[in-house]
Amino acid sequence: MNISEFAIFPVEMPLDDKDWTFALATVSSARGWGVRVSADGLHGYGYAPAVPHMGSTFEGLPIELTRFKPIVLGRDAFGVEDLLARLDRSLSGANQAKAAIDCAIHDLQARALNQPLCNLLGGRLRTKIPVLRILAIKTPEEMANKAAELFDEGYRYFKIKVHGDVEDDVARVRAIRQRLGAQAHLTIDANQSYWPKDAIYAINRMAEFGLDLVEQPVPRHDLKGLELVTRSVPVTVEADEGAGTVEEIATLVSNRIVDAVSLKIPKLGGLRNAIAAARICESGGVKCRVGAHVGTRLLNAHAVHLASALPQVDYACEVGEFARMSGDPFTGLEVKGGHVAVPEGVGCGVAPAGDLPVLAD
Repeated sequence: MNISEFAIFPVEMPLDDKDWTFALATVSSARGWGVRVSADGLHGYGYAPAVPHMGSTFEGLPIELTRFKPIVLGRDAFGVEDLLARLDRSLSGANQAKAAIDCAIHDLQARALNQPLCNLLGGRLRTKIPVLRILAIKTPEEMANKAAELFDEGYRYFKIKVHGDVEDDVARVRAIRQRLGAQAHLTIDANQSYWPKDAIYAINRMAEFGLDLVEQPVPRHDLKGLELVTRSVPVTVEADEGAGTVEEIATLVSNRIVDAVSLKIPKLGGLRNAIAAARICESGGVKCRVGAHVGTRLLNAHAVHLASALPQVDYACEVGEFARMSGDPFTGLEVKGGHVAVPEGVGCGVAPAGDLPVLAD
């Protein structure tokens, strides 16, 4: 089954909160590029989010994808290893663009086999995924109010964005815990904003309010600092920005620098690499879960199938952020009661909501 068509299309989804802030930026929309590959009358879809701090921009992605187009066209849709190797030889990095192609081809394969995507990834181990919902940086009271609103909608897992000011950040965690009570599961994400000793001080103070997990507390390249934090706090420490490649994850795991790793399909370059990273974590006794897939339902559908097929994923995953956006060009995935059901249809389980604005050659 040879690939006969390769098309790309822009996606921009405005956020409900036009001042959505985390430690690295303030954003008002989620932007990226979709990929459609076709063979024998079937279509497969993938998505590349524009995430500058992970190395992809809205302006750069179509250039990378256009470069890859002649490599993809005419290839066997089931020859993924050969195709991905050719993409790597063509251009170093560009993981988001490669991930979109990888996901689109896996979607196409599953549709050709008349199977849900998770059956190509090892099989469905769970039928629904609890959603870890992100709380953008605001005042402690505002964040607690938003958390309470989401709690009433059925969410029980929350990721609190912090920015490195210890007193402010502790106040945020305190306010949210006091508002939600003991039933809520709380994590924080510093997005690299602490120095190691500040991180240790802050996390030890926050631990009083019951934290399940701390994500990327220090700069991504400060492995010694990250290891120091891991060994100095009673909370699970997870790498995200510092776990941007399979090779980086192998280093983190083999040296036990962290307790856990956030797996993201775009940053790792696709489903195959994400599964490889999960196996590395499993062999090294390090936890992993599916991290933030910010953007269209298409991106999250692939992430949900991945989360459903990984045996070691035992915590909430960030597969519901599309709920705070509008203008999604795909339909077929929803958050209900704080969970996302694993789609049972063929492929990744979502479909275009209408005509896609395919970019002309």
